[in-house]
Amino acid sequence: MRFVRYGDAGAERPGCLESDGALRDLGDVVGDLAGPVLGNLPKVDPQSLPRVAGDPRLGAPVTGVGKIVCIGLNYSDHAAEMNLETPFEPVIFLKATSAINGPYDPIILPRGSQKGDWEVELAIVIGKTAKYVPEDTAMDHIAGYTIMNDVTERALQNEGTGQWTKGKSCDSFAPLGPWLVTPDEVGDPHALELGTTVSGEEMQRGSTSLMIFRVPHLVSFVSNLMTLHPGDIIATGTPPGIGMGQTPPRFLRDGDVLELMIEGLGTQRNEVRAG
Repeated sequence: MRFVRYGDAGAERPGCLESDGALRDLGDVVGDLAGPVLGNLPKVDPQSLPRVAGDPRLGAPVTGVGKIVCIGLNYSDHAAEMNLETPFEPVIFLKATSAINGPYDPIILPRGSQKGDWEVELAIVIGKTAKYVPEDTAMDHIAGYTIMNDVTERALQNEGTGQWTKGKSCDSFAPLGPWLVTPDEVGDPHALELGTTVSGEEMQRGSTSLMIFRVPHLVSFVSNLMTLHPGDIIATGTPPGIGMGQTPPRFLRDGDVLELMIEGLGTQRNEVRAG
């Protein structure tokens, strides 16, 4: 199934989509798409639920996110693009949850930003608490998948004192959604096409088949470092084509429109605005 949260920011309601994309309200079935609900998502016939009229705003498809764990350099072709060696274990950093943004909400560049960048990523949403999980049962702890744009200010990331978390945690720098899609509907998460366009120009095009560390390994690896709770997100890395990797580099400007897609998970569309 495909789950969403719709409504004004801060007042979203849970919903799900029919096969034709019609929106149905889940508010009488679950309070929200958060916490223990994610470990037992409702299996309902969408046509039995109230239909939502109009074209409401969609928010991030999960709430109550405790942490966003990001994986760096997890695509072999992206590592090559950056002239970096393939890592021998997952490269991990955290992104602030205050960066979470809706899939169609504007991305606001911080004041003075000159090097805003994009990164389309398959995001794992944890459904059941995971600690010291072996790879062969790791998939049992996943509620579903969504899209995350790991928006980055490269000057904050790489210049001065640097720090990845600093460059990636500005407000609005983690658009999520539009949908939370259950594993049964996604199928093999390592066989999905993904890509990014910036103001209509294709920048990223890749496949999750080129992940260096695959989904079960990532869930297991991270759970051996820290407990993963329902709603936690693991962003699994990005394919080549980021702005910093262009010749010459191409960074985000006020008025740019980002569109990110992952096969089966929908498309994000965010306008970029200067802070």
